Amino acid sequence: MNNRIRQILDQISQLEAELQTVLDEQTSRLRYQIKDKRIIFEQTIKTAHQHVKLGVFRWFLTVRPQNFITMPVIYGMIVPLALFDLCVTLYQLTCFPVYGIARVRRADYIVIDHQQLAYLNIIEKIHCIYCSYAVGLIGYAREITARTEQYFCPIKHASKILGAHSRYKDFLDYGDAENFHAKLEEFRASLAVAKNEETKK
Repeated sequence: MNNRIRQILDQISQLEAELQTVLDEQTSRLRYQIKDKRIIFEQTIKTAHQHVKLGVFRWFLTVRPQNFITMPVIYGMIVPLALFDLCVTLYQLTCFPVYGIARVRRADYIVIDHQQLAYLNIIEKIHCIYCSYAVGLIGYAREITARTEQYFCPIKHASKILGAHSRYKDFLDYGDAENFHAKLEEFRASLAVAKNEETKK
C-alpha cells in the first residue's frame, strides 16, 4: 500500500474519531445514560417522550394502506432471517476455531434497545426490534464473511464495488502477484493475533 493511500486511510480514521466525539456530545445533550444495557433518560425527557407518544388506535388511523398489504411479506422474512442467523453462527462456531480466526461477537452487531423509548407505542417498538435484528444480523454475517475472505482471498476487485466491508481497504490490489502467498500468511496471522487478544479480554 503506497504512502498516499495510507495517508487517506489515516485521515478517514481521524474523521471517524471526530464523528464519534460529536455523537457522544449529542448523547449527553439528549441526557441519557446506559447502565447494564438499560437506557435511563432524565425524568423531564421521559415526560416529553410520553407526551408525543401516539396511541395504538390513532397509529392505525395514520398507517398507509400499502403498509398493511406488505406487512405479511416483511414479517414473513423472519423465517429465512432466523435460519440465516443459525447457519452463519454454526459456520463460525465450527470453522473459525479450525482456521484460528477470532469469532465475531453477535452482541456487537445485533443491538435491541429501541423498545426502551417511551415515545414509541407497542407496534412501533415491535417494528423497531425487527429492523434492529435484521440490520444487525446482516452486519454480523458481513463481518463473518469478511474474516473468511481475509483468510482465503484478501484481494480487491478490478472494478469498484459499493459498500465494501471494513477489511476490504487493506486487501491486496488486484493483480499484485508479488509474494502473494507470503502476504496471504500475514493476513491469516493477523486474524490469529486478533483471536489471542480476544482471549485475554
